[in-house]
Amino acid sequence: MTPDWCRMMAVYNAEMNQRLYAAATTLEDSVRRADGGAFWGSIHGTLSHLLWGDTLWMSRFDGWTPPGVGMKDSPRLVEEWNELRGRRVIADARIIAWASRLTAADLAAEMRWFSAIVQREVGMPRWIAATHFFNHQTHHRGQAHALVTRAGAATGDTDLPWVLDLAALGLVP
Repeated sequence: MTPDWCRMMAVYNAEMNQRLYAAATTLEDSVRRADGGAFWGSIHGTLSHLLWGDTLWMSRFDGWTPPGVGMKDSPRLVEEWNELRGRRVIADARIIAWASRLTAADLAAEMRWFSAIVQREVGMPRWIAATHFFNHQTHHRGQAHALVTRAGAATGDTDLPWVLDLAALGLVP
């Protein structure tokens, strides 16, 4: 993993969140809140959990204030749709800013924190935690995407090489 990979994933995450939220906004609130059988239930619940997870990890990576609720309450972190959407935009911009500051030494450094989930202190190289961070986003965004698609809304393309301008990011000539 490299700082460029993290920057690319942060930009991709923001773009896909923008597309997913735009599609979900075309749906009725009752559809966004209907339990679709995903791990966190509904579109709204899944996207709220995703913001919760991003906020928790960024509290470890970049000193953000941790979310005010535990994981089991994460689908209800933000109850109002427009507030959730606005907080997502702000979080994505902050994640991109964090990724743009990363160095290879940052990624190689060990990080330690107390995990409420496993109830102990844990530690690992930051690159492993960052891999989980971006994988968690992709995993749950995929669930939300399936729910949005099933409800009849469309996000457009999702394939990273065609969604991002890799040359503008300085990743290809």
